[in-house]
Amino acid sequence: MLPTENRLRRREDFATAVRRGRRAGRPNLVVHLRSGATDPHAPGESAPPTRAGFVVSKAVGGAVVRNKVKRRLRHLMRDRVAQLPPGSLVVVRALPGAGDADHAQLARDLDAALQRLLGGGAR
Repeated sequence: MLPTENRLRRREDFATAVRRGRRAGRPNLVVHLRSGATDPHAPGESAPPTRAGFVVSKAVGGAVVRNKVKRRLRHLMRDRVAQLPPGSLVVVRALPGAGDADHAQLARDLDAALQRLLGGGAR
């Protein structure tokens, strides 16, 4: 499970990542990344942690399917959050095909999108 300090919860932070960040689309999901964004809400002078949020709409499926997709995405991001610059905001939006995708397909799409956003992938 993704630790609490790495979860994106505020509406303003979701909006910042989506509107001001870079976007990479894959068949099952779209990833928005705002690299190294400073968090005005974080106390102290230390670097804020990377935070990730998830958007899974009803187009993906019923409640059971949506929750399964969110759990899988949180688990996948837990292993990848260390690859991202400190203070980054990440929003992962599941597309309708994500409900039928297995864990490996979601992992491949997430890896490809993050690699592209971090400058390692071709367009």
